[in-house]
Order: sequence, then C-alpha cells, then structure tokens
Amino acid sequence: MGGVSLAGERADNERMYRPCFLVVDREYSGSISTRKLVIETAKLNVITAYSGQEAIETVRRFPMINGAVIDAGIRDMPCARLVEELRIMDAELPLIVINTPGSEHCPGASFYLDSFEPAKLLELLKKVRPVESAAIELRNEELSKTQD
Repeated sequence: MGGVSLAGERADNERMYRPCFLVVDREYSGSISTRKLVIETAKLNVITAYSGQEAIETVRRFPMINGAVIDAGIRDMPCARLVEELRIMDAELPLIVINTPGSEHCPGASFYLDSFEPAKLLELLKKVRPVESAAIELRNEELSKTQD
C-alpha cells in the first residue's frame, strides 16, 4: 500500500467536501435524469427534482445545496417563475439553466447553456465550485496512481 494506511485514506476522503447540486429535469417514463448521471460521474452529489414545485420543496428540505441545474422546459411552471422562487429562498445560489428547443428565455439565472453538452455542463460546474472540483480531480489522480 505504499506506506499509507486504510485509516489514513479514509480520513483523507472524509475531509473532502463534495458539492451537492439540485438537478431539475423533466420526467420521462422508465428513465432517470441523464444530467444526474453526468454530474455524478464527476463525483459531485446530486439531488433530483422532476418538477418546479418539487424543486422548491427540495430546496426547503435541503437548503445547503451548492447550486441548481434547471431544464428550461420543465412543464409544471415557467422556468422564470422557478428561478424567481429559488432566488427568494437563496439570492446567491448559482442557477444554471439549460435551454431546450422551444423553451422560453429564463431570466434571472446565473448561467445559461444553449444545449445539453455534458462537457460544457461539467466545466461550468467546476467554475461554480473551483476549490472542491480541484480537490476531487486531485483525489482521482491519486487513486489512479495507486491502482496502477
């Protein structure tokens, strides 16, 4: 193990802070959010809501989220209204809106993506939480070295 104890590895991992993002996505029968999977692949934590109302309730239950990724095409309320409600709850919360074909512009967001390109979304999330993202990448590098 190269002189590193399991207890030491566990302590390092426990000190790592992984940001948690709320993903507000449209619900489809028999599937889970692709955005959730992409974000979790980057080792970030995700809570998913499948409607604007569920997103509002989720933020009330979990107010310490680090940002939200919102599908502008949610069906139960206009995206602008959801952004407005989330801003009332936390004016500084980073809100990333992913525009979908035919969706209205959603004013008030912190960032906008014109399409769902996983690499662009992950790059934006790294900018939202740069210190934590760098720590996660460093940890991944360390893990890959020990697995060789």
